[in-house]
Amino acid sequence: MATLSHCRWLITCAIVFPVLLARTNCIDIYHEWVVSLDSTIKPVSSPQPVITINGMFPGPLINATTNDFVHVNVFNDLDEPFLITWNGIQQRLNSWQDGVSGTNCPILPGTNWTYVFQTKDQIGTFTYFPSINFQKVAGGFGPIRVNNRVVISVPFGKPEAEFDLLIGDWFNVDYRVIRSSTQRKFPVYGAVPDVMLMNGNGPYGHPDSKTHESFTVTKGKTYRFRISNVGSFFSFNFRIQNHQMVLVETEGSYTNQVVLESLDVHVGQSYSVLVTADQDESDYYMVATPKLLNASDGSPLVAKGLLHYANSANTVSGPLPSGPDPYDIDFSVGQAKSIRWNLTTGAARPNPQGTFNITNITLSQTFILHGSITEIDGLPRFAVNNVSYLAPNTPLKLADEFVNGSGVYQLDVFPTQSINDAAACGASVVSGIHKGWLEIVLKNDLGIVDSWHLDGFGFYVVGFGEGDWTPESRASYNLFDPVVRSTVQVYPQRWTAVYVFLDNPGMWNLRSEHLKNWYLGQELYIRVNDPDPNPGKENPPPENVLLCGILEKSNAPSSSPVAQPSH
Repeated sequence: MATLSHCRWLITCAIVFPVLLARTNCIDIYHEWVVSLDSTIKPVSSPQPVITINGMFPGPLINATTNDFVHVNVFNDLDEPFLITWNGIQQRLNSWQDGVSGTNCPILPGTNWTYVFQTKDQIGTFTYFPSINFQKVAGGFGPIRVNNRVVISVPFGKPEAEFDLLIGDWFNVDYRVIRSSTQRKFPVYGAVPDVMLMNGNGPYGHPDSKTHESFTVTKGKTYRFRISNVGSFFSFNFRIQNHQMVLVETEGSYTNQVVLESLDVHVGQSYSVLVTADQDESDYYMVATPKLLNASDGSPLVAKGLLHYANSANTVSGPLPSGPDPYDIDFSVGQAKSIRWNLTTGAARPNPQGTFNITNITLSQTFILHGSITEIDGLPRFAVNNVSYLAPNTPLKLADEFVNGSGVYQLDVFPTQSINDAAACGASVVSGIHKGWLEIVLKNDLGIVDSWHLDGFGFYVVGFGEGDWTPESRASYNLFDPVVRSTVQVYPQRWTAVYVFLDNPGMWNLRSEHLKNWYLGQELYIRVNDPDPNPGKENPPPENVLLCGILEKSNAPSSSPVAQPSH
């Protein structure tokens, strides 16, 4: 680690320096990011501070190709510690770069740290965002594209252009005030967001919006929109006035191509849709409305942007495009079940996605996990099976590597199939069997649509159901063509079942993507360990590994080997 004044000269800002590697056919991509607070941006005329990257909100695009190595040198100009996580990038054999509190020490104010991760065997649409200190609610997020290698056929024609569309709820209050409020018995701030933004812009036509989002298209051309929910609270339904969308990809999987009038996108999720500019040359509304909330057309919680035809001389007209009833869970579940894996196309590899067949797999483990709200020591907490995660001062991954977890966490104390009798806090870590199939049943005891994300892997989304899950519920699973994605929704008072193949050794975070739930304890870690020192074993810690907690400075062991990830 080094100070900002000594390090900024080392790398030119946001350069891309290709180094062709014949053996792996990948390149090295270099970024330098300065993370800071800006009170002048005011997406909706409120003076709260916004977390920017190189002065940008949202942050810069990471544009990579399958198997590339991405180097991001992050300078922390905030007045508090900072980490970024790469939502959906699987970090093959390398949870050291995951950027969450269980794997990394934070980047302290006035210092920098360089992430190095590989987009190994991946394609698709993802995002990055701050993972600690409730900072995501203030910005610091941005888009990630992982493109196909040229030797891989894509199951649709090359679009005229691609657009990143980051949509999410936003608060008009300083994130530090909301953060403090969440830890009160009766929170003053942060119950419901104030506005919905598109790429950091307020709703079109709203009096508090300084700017609005607009995409220019040419009649007759087809465009790819990469849509991500970067909010902290609301699921939303997205649609475009007078235009249909063709769903083609979600979080690294090509889907069966489904024609949609509207699309539900839950917190943390990403999709790609194709939109053909096949209407009269005019301007058209692009709209995102929150789920489980009645918001009028003029509400700031209705995100509005424009699809602008290049030769249009007309402003938007008519009512906003209508969507499904925001309380119609059956619509949302039906759409979720219709999103299926395209079995015949390749993705990161030339062999078809359907090569990875799960109809005859043998389950090694089953976790039944209830997300709920509870009270501990008189304060609200969120929990999994009535255990609320409390992050230790020493990241779990460091403790695992250097002291076998001693004094930091106890392995497999967390109840994976039952609800703890009394609410408690703890550093929840469970064993995952390496190269075993794990079934996770996610039960939502809350009144919102929850979202769950697992770092390091993709979920095979096999089932949705009402009420209580039982082993007999497996008869309703789709084992033929379940879509694979890294973030899955769980509807109120319902369950979602997923399968995961645990072939990626490491310490991996399983969490609610709802920021308040995550911040107040709705998470755990899955330790996937391969004791065999073969090429499939996880990489050793990088040379620049940060040490903190019981390992800080002179307390750190010196016997463990360190090395940069090899190409």
